[in-house]
Amino acid sequence: MHKLLSSTYKEILLLSRDMGGLVILFVMPLVLIITITLIQDGSFKTINNTKVPILFVDNDKGDISDKIFDNLKKSDAFEIVTQQDTILITEESAKASVLKGKYQLAVVIPKNLSSDLQKKVNQNVSKILSEFGVEDDTISNLEPIQAKEINLYFDPAVQKSFKNAVINNIDKMISKIESKSIYEAFQKELSDDDSEDNPLLEESNFVSFKEINPKEGDVEIIPNSTQHNVPAWTLFAIFFIVIPLSINIVKEKNQGTFVRLRTNPVSYLTVLGGKTITYLIVCLLQFLLMLAVGVYVLPYLGLPPLQVGSNFSTLFIVALFSGLAAIGFGILLGTLSNTPEQSAPFGATSVVILAAIGGVWVPVFLMPKFMQLVSNISPMNWGLNAFYDVFLRQGGLKEVLPEIGLLLLFFIVTVAISVVYDKKKRAV
Repeated sequence: MHKLLSSTYKEILLLSRDMGGLVILFVMPLVLIITITLIQDGSFKTINNTKVPILFVDNDKGDISDKIFDNLKKSDAFEIVTQQDTILITEESAKASVLKGKYQLAVVIPKNLSSDLQKKVNQNVSKILSEFGVEDDTISNLEPIQAKEINLYFDPAVQKSFKNAVINNIDKMISKIESKSIYEAFQKELSDDDSEDNPLLEESNFVSFKEINPKEGDVEIIPNSTQHNVPAWTLFAIFFIVIPLSINIVKEKNQGTFVRLRTNPVSYLTVLGGKTITYLIVCLLQFLLMLAVGVYVLPYLGLPPLQVGSNFSTLFIVALFSGLAAIGFGILLGTLSNTPEQSAPFGATSVVILAAIGGVWVPVFLMPKFMQLVSNISPMNWGLNAFYDVFLRQGGLKEVLPEIGLLLLFFIVTVAISVVYDKKKRAV
């Protein structure tokens, strides 16, 4: 035990004298988490609170185009622009403006949309009524009506998700207008009452959606940018200890420090134990510091505060085992590397790759199927899922046991490989 404590004290002294390493371990993660959270929260607020200006070209001048215009205006998502410099916008000018990036979207309503839609609805109603034996003089004189297309011009730089959302909303809007037109056409054919006084179609939707969020007691927990970013970038910071840890091991080998240590009755596991304890303390300090920033600092920057809830002990355990996995990876990298020039670039690159495939930057469910399978081998994915289970899904220790088990297994395997490799290398 005395040898282990002495080894730990040595590592603490070495780390305390490395100001560059301390900056990487503590200052850079804080700057990173504040910057990323501000950017993502700003984007979130922009999407939800700022209206997107879109061009609207009405070639129909009818009831349908008026309804589309009113619905777009009522959506609180768009600012409708119909003219520039008191000149009505045409399809060609709208297309040119969108392609130049001045606007993200242009909606062009075709000619005769209202009249042709009403004719098509009347034809369909007449066909249905004729099937039930209801005579209709117009059924024998059905002229083919060409289908209409609403042209949507998108800025090439907009994301696919924005395009899909706009197309789905407009499609839903048109379907509702068509359904209402069909109801009104049936009422006109079957009833002598005034349709405005006795409408067949109710304006309110029979089926609606209600979002239900998890609760902590009686308080509803609504996920926000802070709850997503703090655990993700905390995990990223924890795994960044791979760089100083691996460099530390390489320097000891190259400077002969490790050889002098081994001339004493000290096992390799004891040396690794001192490093593990020291850097595990660093990981837990990083975790506590990041939580403190989420709870106390981010609200002063106009960001939502981090809701830790009542599962702090579970979060601490997840951070503990995530730190062990990062330390195991750093020990393995330092053992296999021969120079700092090998360990530092490879360590930084590998951490970035593990973060990318682990879901720190892009959620795993948005990745291609193959990459979703690959993400299962990333220890950062295991740690991130465990953090999300506690932060967002209100899980306890039982729910995170599988991820904790994988992180512990990763630590054991990497340390075992390091010990075996070092033993074989010294035997040569």
